[in-house]
Amino acid sequence: MTSPQIRVLIADDSGFMQLLIKDILSADKTIKVIATAENGKQALEKTKYHHPDVVLMDMLMPKYDGLYGVEMIMQECPVPVVILSTVGNNNIGPILSALNLGAFDYLNKPEGNTAKLRTIDSEIIKKVRQAAKVDVNKLVSGRSEINHLKHTFSAQREYDVVVIGSSTGGPNALEKVITKFPRNLIVPVLIAQHMPANFVNSFAKRLNLLVPQEVRVAEKRMPIEDGIIYIAPGDRNMIIRKNKASGKVVVDFVDEVFEEYNNPSINSLMLSVADVYGGKAIGTILTGMGRDGTKGLKAIKAKGGFAIAQDRDTSVVFGMPKEAIASGCVDRVVPIHEMGEFIISCLS
Repeated sequence: MTSPQIRVLIADDSGFMQLLIKDILSADKTIKVIATAENGKQALEKTKYHHPDVVLMDMLMPKYDGLYGVEMIMQECPVPVVILSTVGNNNIGPILSALNLGAFDYLNKPEGNTAKLRTIDSEIIKKVRQAAKVDVNKLVSGRSEINHLKHTFSAQREYDVVVIGSSTGGPNALEKVITKFPRNLIVPVLIAQHMPANFVNSFAKRLNLLVPQEVRVAEKRMPIEDGIIYIAPGDRNMIIRKNKASGKVVVDFVDEVFEEYNNPSINSLMLSVADVYGGKAIGTILTGMGRDGTKGLKAIKAKGGFAIAQDRDTSVVFGMPKEAIASGCVDRVVPIHEMGEFIISCLS
């Protein structure tokens, strides 16, 4: 028996782009485009009428844009929404807002000649197939309140660093975690989020508005300091190392290619954390597709550190946590709404 086709609605104000995306998706016999829309309002109306499995949404549309479409669809008739939009360095805010409202994931639509979309045809198909499998209830789980309180930590701390890896669904998951951290956080937090390079600065700025800690995009030779949250850039594989002259831990980058994922590689960051901090590290794997992070988490565990993974029920995509758990290195499996407080309890 053949599986039912994935029914897709395309929302894009360009008729040519609609045809091109439809042609790309038609190459996969498991996908069928059932409707198109020219703006966010039409996308809402046609989603209500056609009940697609996935909506492929442009952000820059006249009158009612993609952000309006995502917000209203997730409110009135929740469906996994994949954002496919041309995004400049200064126009990331709407994408992050759409993800916060419940969009599944995003793809950068290549700028310039529209035929360049063909260069990411396999990524579009892959993302639609991923979105069709997700439990839409996990996309509309709501936001956590920001923690402005202080926490009482013991004088002798057991761990000196927290490192977190995440991918699909990660921006919202990370927000839920770090907003639970107290303002007097006593260790540095290092984050590798699979994200296009031109998203990272805006993502860090957004998090800076949500938490009392300072959030920095990591730069070469930047010192790792207690109470600061560092995010790996999206175009390099970040590591940390100990400066031989000063003895301080600093940021660095490597040219090594990591099979599981590159730029930024979670394994790259976690393996270096294991080398520098040994058993004084807490490693955490959040939602995401694939298996990036398992090698790094195993290295942290092997050095005596503590390994955590997000649970299946709250993961938008359970791939990365599932691989880590299956490897046998995970000490605790924790739902995302409890993750931040659990990490703090480990530091207390």
